[in-house]
Amino acid sequence: MSFRKRNMVINTPASAQGSPAKAEKVTIPGVRPSPLDGRPTTSTGTASLDTLLAGHAGFPLGTSLLIEEHGTTDFANVLLRYYAAEGLVQGHQVHVLGMHEGWKAELPSVSTETGSSSKSETAAGDKMKIAWRYESLSSAGAPRDIQGPQKPAAPGSEPASVFCHSFDLTKRLAPADVKGQAGFHPSMIMPKLSAKPTDITPSSLKLFINEIATKIVNAPQSMVHRIIVPSLLSPTLYPSSLSRPEEVLQFLHSLRALLRQYPGRVTAIVTLPLTLYPRTSGFVRWMELLSDGVVELVPLQLNAVHAPPPGAKSDSKSDEQMQGLLRVHSLPVYHEKGGGSSDGHARDDLSFSLSRSRGLIIKPFSLPPADGDEPEKKPADATKPNMEF
Repeated sequence: MSFRKRNMVINTPASAQGSPAKAEKVTIPGVRPSPLDGRPTTSTGTASLDTLLAGHAGFPLGTSLLIEEHGTTDFANVLLRYYAAEGLVQGHQVHVLGMHEGWKAELPSVSTETGSSSKSETAAGDKMKIAWRYESLSSAGAPRDIQGPQKPAAPGSEPASVFCHSFDLTKRLAPADVKGQAGFHPSMIMPKLSAKPTDITPSSLKLFINEIATKIVNAPQSMVHRIIVPSLLSPTLYPSSLSRPEEVLQFLHSLRALLRQYPGRVTAIVTLPLTLYPRTSGFVRWMELLSDGVVELVPLQLNAVHAPPPGAKSDSKSDEQMQGLLRVHSLPVYHEKGGGSSDGHARDDLSFSLSRSRGLIIKPFSLPPADGDEPEKKPADATKPNMEF
């Protein structure tokens, strides 16, 4: 009878007895897992908008967002500029429909401010003791790693990746900060002179989808694509032939199929002017059904300056002045597990304000106290003796 050690495996080659090699995880810049269900998310470039998206603390990949805006203001396109600038800084590929290449020169620059003097670091003894789960949250309700510039990394260690950068509207994006690529696709196609009457030219919307699908196939697997469709159906950017319901709905169907085909690589944001196409029409309701998230901006008629001139001193009170209302109609990936912190936002009234350094800030709506609500000061009683000496 032979004896054999119990920790030895019978008929196992010596090479297999070693520890198996662990597969290295490929980290994509600007992408992190959702704290709710672990799906990959990216940033919209606006920290307060990231916290609003169904508790995922970011924009889930493979989804779309429809931003509707009333009036003649430009808040929706400001969100698109933040979205495009964040993608170029993170090294993503940005696809823009209907804009020229000069639109890239209008993107805001990365902010280099470390914070205002009012938010300076306080002593440890003066800090209010709060729960550990709320200590990592900022005043706007967003995690600290998606707001503002971070402290430099220690020498010899890898620099910490920033999920959402802060941008300055008074400055333009420097070429040194651009790591990604931007492609601009025309929305109006000139007819060919040699074309026959029987030839059928595909619309610019179909060509846009086909070109993006080709670039996604030829791009590396780690490349994230951001699709931007500004002011859909606007007569200043699109011809009248593209305003037909069959053209637009087929385009949104194709865009939705592209997002579902590449769920971990593509996101899209579309803006729509409600002044030309109100929500009461069935056409707009079908567009909302084909979008994963729908947000409505209702600007107020105020004499507020969207972007102050360069060199102007910023006032914190004027920057945080309410400039409009925000209504959430639907959120992307709002499943049976719940929406996290967005449950309250979906029910409460929200407002927004555009700040020079902090971007578009979304917060709960509250009316300022009226003049008549202030308590009146009672006059001093004349019968009481004067005790002053």
